[in-house]
Order: sequence, then structure tokens, then C-alpha cells
Amino acid sequence: MSLQTLKERVWEANRRLHDMGLVVHTWGNASARDPETGLIAIKPSGVSYGELTPALISIVRPDGEPVEGGKPSSDTPTHLVLYREFQGIGGIVHTHSPHATAWAQARKPIPCLGTTHADHFFGEIPVTDEMTPEEIAGDYEANTGEVIVRCFAGRDPLEMPAVLVAAHGPFAWGATVEEAVLNASVLEQVARIAAVTLSLRPDAEPIDDALLHRHFLRKHGPDAYYGQ
Repeated sequence: MSLQTLKERVWEANRRLHDMGLVVHTWGNASARDPETGLIAIKPSGVSYGELTPALISIVRPDGEPVEGGKPSSDTPTHLVLYREFQGIGGIVHTHSPHATAWAQARKPIPCLGTTHADHFFGEIPVTDEMTPEEIAGDYEANTGEVIVRCFAGRDPLEMPAVLVAAHGPFAWGATVEEAVLNASVLEQVARIAAVTLSLRPDAEPIDDALLHRHFLRKHGPDAYYGQ
């Protein structure tokens, strides 16, 4: 796709995050990767969502070298690690949405307590290990990506397109940046619903595997048929 199209899609994705209340001020960012060139478009650093325009969207190479646009987000190295390691993803979103961030700060995965969650995420949404002092003192943003990658050893990132970075916040992704925005939105909703459920019934258990599989696969499996 053209650089202009890539920039416009990423600008629209960031605008939607703001309109849905998933980001405020300059917190968070969305990016997309062009599958043909490998170039990555991402929100520029320190620019408020109200001031953001397609022209300001940053374009970087897979190694992080800037191509054009504003100064790339400080989270760009995290995005680059995920694009490198997670095959099939074409968009990434990072927010500090309140409920998902609360679970991240609690260092707790979000259990799959009902079918609303199971329709979108195949089981509990994982939380990473806490970063080591050496990782924090080193290439912090790239190491944030590495701790996510370690968390997903043996997992399919397209079956679980979200993660909570311990003490930090959520990341979500998808085959496209539009899917990544949707996944970030659903993540915030299931985080809120799970917190309310456990406040009403602290001993609530995850749904059984049969119900989890039925709901996830009817929407995402090879014979998917469900849509609301």
C-alpha cells in the first residue's frame, strides 16, 4: 500500500482509540505494518490525539530507522519486537485503559469467566513476568517486547491477541490495525466485566472448557458461523 494510505489508517486507528476512551492525553499508540514493504507506521511521540494528523504519523523501517513523519513513539521498539516475533500480525495497539491497566498493575491475568470473554479470547488473558532490574536499566522498550514474547512461548498470538505487561498496561494486536483496535476495546470491556463479576462473587470460577471451545470456535474456528 502507499505510505499515505498506511499513515491514514494508523491516524484513524489512533483517533478511534481516543474516541472510544481507551487513551487520554498522549498515552498509548497504534501502529500498522505494510506487508509488502515491511515499513511500520506509528503514532509520533508526545503528540496529543487532538493535534494528530496523517502527516505527523511516523514511518520507520523494521530496524527502527526513521523514514518520515514525526519522531516515532517511545514505544516503537516494543512494537518492532512484536512484529518480528509474531507472524501474521499487522497492527498493534498499546493503551493505558483503566480496567485492563488495573489488572496489569495487580499482576493478575484476566480469567475467562463467561461467554462474552470466550467469544473473543481463547482463555485467560495472560500477564507477563515482571521485568528484571537489568531489563529495566537496559533497552527498556525493546525488553518490554521481549518479556511479552517470553510470555507467549507455546501460545498462538492470533488466538490470544492481547497481553497485560506486569505493572505497566495492555497491548493488543491483530492481522490489521483495525483488528488491533477492536481487540483493545474488547480487552477493556472484559477486564471491567471480570472485575465486577469478582466483586459480586469472589469465588467465581472460569467457564468449563467445553463452553470456552464452543464460543471461541463458533466465531474464530474453521467452521465459524457466529456474528452479532
